[in-house]
Amino acid sequence: MFPFLSCFSGSRRRERKCLLEKEENAKYLDRYPSWDGPENSLILQAFEWHMPSDKRHWNRLKRVLSEWQAIGVDHIWIPPGCKGMDPNGNGYDVYDLFDLGEFEQKGSVSTKWGNRIELEEMIRQAKSLGVNVIWDAVLNHKAGADYPEEFPAVAVDPRERTKEISKPFEIQGWTGFDFSNRRDQYSCMKYHWQHFSGVDWDQKREKNAIYKIAGPNKNWAPDVSNENGNYDFLMFADLDHSNPEVRNDLLHWGSWIAESLSLSGMRLDAAKHISTRFQKAFVEHVRDQVNPKFFVIGEYWTGNLYDIHEYLEKLDYQALAYDVPLLRKFSSISHSAKSDLRGIFEGTLVQSRPDHAVTFVANHDTQPGQMLETPVACSFKLLAYSLILLRKGGNPCVFFGDLYGIRANVEEPMKPACDGKLPILMQARKNYAYGEQENYFDQPNCIGFVRHGNAKHAGLVCLISNGDPNNKRMFIGRQHAGTQWKDILGYHRTSVVIDKRGYGNFPVNATCVGVWVDSAAVGKDGLPGTLDLNIYGY
Repeated sequence: MFPFLSCFSGSRRRERKCLLEKEENAKYLDRYPSWDGPENSLILQAFEWHMPSDKRHWNRLKRVLSEWQAIGVDHIWIPPGCKGMDPNGNGYDVYDLFDLGEFEQKGSVSTKWGNRIELEEMIRQAKSLGVNVIWDAVLNHKAGADYPEEFPAVAVDPRERTKEISKPFEIQGWTGFDFSNRRDQYSCMKYHWQHFSGVDWDQKREKNAIYKIAGPNKNWAPDVSNENGNYDFLMFADLDHSNPEVRNDLLHWGSWIAESLSLSGMRLDAAKHISTRFQKAFVEHVRDQVNPKFFVIGEYWTGNLYDIHEYLEKLDYQALAYDVPLLRKFSSISHSAKSDLRGIFEGTLVQSRPDHAVTFVANHDTQPGQMLETPVACSFKLLAYSLILLRKGGNPCVFFGDLYGIRANVEEPMKPACDGKLPILMQARKNYAYGEQENYFDQPNCIGFVRHGNAKHAGLVCLISNGDPNNKRMFIGRQHAGTQWKDILGYHRTSVVIDKRGYGNFPVNATCVGVWVDSAAVGKDGLPGTLDLNIYGY
């Protein structure tokens, strides 16, 4: 496990402990090279599940990019912009990977998000601001076939997919894809039943089940999650990544879209359902053909840390993964009165592989009503975001629905999270969260840490309570003696003065966070204004 830094105030014993832990960290990172990314990089997931189906989202993003860049966002994760079977769908029901809102297919030219011209204009605007774009790639399945085909299949037990519960028989599945209105532009590949592993609908009998396609060299991919025996099949028509034609078409698509849109990276949707050998080949291909620094985030959704490590190993650590164990910790602790905060990072990816962990508090799959709903109590979100945005380690991702609220197409609208202070935390990461980190994880319900800053950044103090009001004496450094530190979140009006030994006594309110910065640095950098919450356009 990656050693968890826990240096407390004291004299030589504290310094010796820090030194030993740094040596252990160095040994670890020698064994597992760190991910090459910019310091304090910040991802914003630039959508939520219930965004309006107004085909104006690319224009919406273009309008707010400068605001996001100003508060520290340098990567935006955008939704699947390929044509789905439903023109109002979010794109995870992917029909044609090569149609980015350019062809009249499935009843529309545009996708739910807009057309290709608007997409390209938005990305050009992002690039001009130094904001990179992460594409959400749906490579597990296809949906909305143009016609059904007959082929042999066997029904399998949905709870144990390796168990066949029928003999081979002829079914009729929706597996014929012609993309006729695209007229072979960008790719001449047509998809038929041979290109898939399984389907979930037999049109002949009008019956829903999981059918594994039968025939020579037909089976579930062996290098996927072993949930349900084998978790290759997820939904719709499941692509067979061992088929050479499928493999070549998807590799071609990867380099085509990365180059056409000047993408910096991709999120691989449903990664635990896709052959890891194929995923590794996909990353290597795009890096070789387009961009050697192209990066990938695998959506390998599991709370089992061992399984996430195994996934990353199979990809030779050429990808990042979501820290689902940490999210589940946030959710559990947030709903338990005064849970012990000291072990909040134990058993998480950010503790064991910080450079390969994408840390988050919510996303489109975990928001209310979704299949992977993992609720973090509203009162705890400020605490959770402080822990992922202001500490060393991890690649934090902020959720659109937390930044702006969720107001469209829901029965119970949600206000912006963190009492509206999430933009301040984001800009605090950009301006102050640098340098060595000293942890004060010494009380069950009140923890804190100091970022000591560097030559360009002043550093900060963060104090977190999930219980009663509290305070903590924390070491800032003798060079700061006499300076006044301000709570930039605005919960305390009185400054903390650093004493001659370099210590300050910092307070925090009940179930709250205090983020303290040298007043001189705040005067120099300023604080963000409020975001335009009218991003929805109504």
